[in-house]
Amino acid sequence: MTQNKITLVLGGVRSGKSRYAQELANGAGRVAFIATGEALDDEMRQRIERHRQERPAGWTTIEAPNAMEDAVLECSGRVDLILIDCLTLWVSNLMAIEGPSPERIFARAHRLCEAMKKVDASVVLVSNEVGSGVVPVSADGRLYRDLLGGVNQQVAAAADCVLLLVAGCPLAVKGSVPR
Repeated sequence: MTQNKITLVLGGVRSGKSRYAQELANGAGRVAFIATGEALDDEMRQRIERHRQERPAGWTTIEAPNAMEDAVLECSGRVDLILIDCLTLWVSNLMAIEGPSPERIFARAHRLCEAMKKVDASVVLVSNEVGSGVVPVSADGRLYRDLLGGVNQQVAAAADCVLLLVAGCPLAVKGSVPR
């Protein structure tokens, strides 16, 4: 992977996006894994532990459910690649602390994009593509879908490469599929 490159890996649930992003990070040298999930119930605790065990032991894990921009900047010069998994949960977490404010959520996404451009490392981000699904039944669900879609668009605009994972197969949306 080229130094200081931003790659966004999108896909639906169980599309293989996290696995693929980890494959991109393998062999990158020093890797920081920024996790946005929080263990709020037993199922999520088990899921987080399973994911932790699947990652290489040499990777540094940083739990940043809310302050991802700061976590990215703190990695500068300390790692070769930052893997963020995932924007999907980060937006949900931001809605809980910032409220249902598109302006505030999009401002945080802008700060994340600026941090990724400043950091001395490549960045791989994972997010769900929610624009192809059904229209959520609740107003909160529709707002979340709209906010995540907007954040994905901001990050995609800042990214050098955008990949869409379908059934484990990467498709280049912007740039080319890394070899």
